Amino acid sequence: MKLPPLKSLPVFEAVARLNSFSLAAEELAVSQSAVSHQIKQLETYLGEKLFWRSGRTLTLTDEGRQYLDGIGSALLQIERVSEQLLGHEESRLRLSVFSSFAVRWLVPRLPDLQREHPQLELSLEMSSENPVLSDRVADCFITIKPASAAFSYELLYIERLFPVCSQDYWQRIRRELGRDSEIEGRDEPELSPEEVSRFPLLSTHSIFDKAAGDWEAWYRGVDQTIPGAARIQHFSHMLLALEAARYHQGIALTNDYMLSTRKDSGDFVRLPCHSVMTGDKFYFAWKTSRQRERGIRILRRWLVDEAIRGGLRAE
Repeated sequence: MKLPPLKSLPVFEAVARLNSFSLAAEELAVSQSAVSHQIKQLETYLGEKLFWRSGRTLTLTDEGRQYLDGIGSALLQIERVSEQLLGHEESRLRLSVFSSFAVRWLVPRLPDLQREHPQLELSLEMSSENPVLSDRVADCFITIKPASAAFSYELLYIERLFPVCSQDYWQRIRRELGRDSEIEGRDEPELSPEEVSRFPLLSTHSIFDKAAGDWEAWYRGVDQTIPGAARIQHFSHMLLALEAARYHQGIALTNDYMLSTRKDSGDFVRLPCHSVMTGDKFYFAWKTSRQRERGIRILRRWLVDEAIRGGLRAE
């Protein structure tokens, strides 16, 4: 079996991950010259340059990036198999997850996960965009783009948007529409799109990557366009639009997981209106080659059970 200089591999992984020779030396408790020597030895063996150095800037070459993808996974697997043989029960996982999904749905449930599976040590990596599926980023992911054939996917949620506002603002809407004399309840007449447009529309730019794209889609769902007189207030993130709605600034479009379990979900009223599907599907993703790992199997089952219990997906 022909192998590269094995001592060089964890050194290379550390330098690539930390993007620094000095930080890698500090983490590995060796001198910076020792790190440089190991990288030089590995580059000589491979016959390829793994890093570009320009002053204090250090970047991986294309060959270095390709090599990291391969040996990074191998080193992680060696670590995990060794821990199993040593009798270590802990499972450490990094989960890359959208900030809104983490803040409004996942984090409030983490105490239950820790109580049910104390051996699972979960670290969250916040992602504002769709994450790159790679071991360098995380061990598993919440993603809306099941693009990599090297990964397996479990559906958690098919997104739909519906209008909400604060409890106080809902009473204002009812007064202005002349409904305050009616008995509030299940038989509340549906608001028409024209009635909704009489109040400020709180829009999230990031949903459809265009200004007022969320409200355009909502009106398009009933073959209409946003009335020209509508007042639209723009936000970069759904979390911000929902906070604005909480403080009586208008009507926001949100989804199921944003109001799933937080105690303050009672601050909001879902308006009697139609909903619209965004086309986004949220998946739990993990590398197929790691599907037998105990931590990934535990987290997958727990996420699916919670999604079913919280009404995000059917059984």
